[in-house]
Amino acid sequence: MEKNKSVEEYIERKTEWKDALELLRSIMLSTEMKETIKWGSPVYTVNGKNVVGLAAFKSYVGIWFYQGVFLSDKEKLLINAQEGKTKGLRQWRFIAKDEIHRDVVLKYVKEAIQNQKDNKEILPEKSKVIAMPLELNILLTSNKDLEKSFKELTPFKQKEYIEYISNAKRETTRSTRLKKITSMILEGIGLNDKYR
Repeated sequence: MEKNKSVEEYIERKTEWKDALELLRSIMLSTEMKETIKWGSPVYTVNGKNVVGLAAFKSYVGIWFYQGVFLSDKEKLLINAQEGKTKGLRQWRFIAKDEIHRDVVLKYVKEAIQNQKDNKEILPEKSKVIAMPLELNILLTSNKDLEKSFKELTPFKQKEYIEYISNAKRETTRSTRLKKITSMILEGIGLNDKYR
C-alpha cells in the first residue's frame, strides 16, 4: 500500500488520472468536507466521519461513498464492488475524465453529506468469536514469554493470529505458520502490521 503523506502526493503518483483526480478533488473541496489521507488515499469527512473517498486504478478512477447504500442513486451510477460482503459502501467509477459531470457528482456528494449529518449509517457487524486452535494454545502455554507477549497484543491482533492458524487446513501448514508467527508475537508485531 502506498504511504502518501498528502493528497497532492497521491495525485502526483497517479499520472494517468491526474486531471480526473484534480477535478474530483475540486468538487469535494467545494463542500464543507474536510480533506485527509486514510489508507494511503484521499478521504473526505464530516464531523470526523468518512463520507467520500477517491482512488485511481489502472482502468478507472472512482469515488467511494462510505454510506452509499443510503443514496437515492436516481441515475443508477453506483455499484457494490463486493456483492454480499459490502453493506454500506458504494462506488462510482469513471473510465475517462469527460465522464465526470461536476453538477451530478456534486448532487450525490451533497446527499451523502446530508445523510452523514442525519446519522444514516450501517455499523459493522460484530465478527464471530473463533476458538483458540489447539496447536496455538499448546505453544502459548509451553512458552510463558510467548504467552505474555500474546496477551499484550490488542484483541484485534490476537484474532488475526488465531484466524491465521485456524484457517490452515493441513497440520504441516499449521506447524509452518506457528514457526513463522512465534518471533512476531514475541516482538509485539501484528500479523498484518506491515500492510498498515
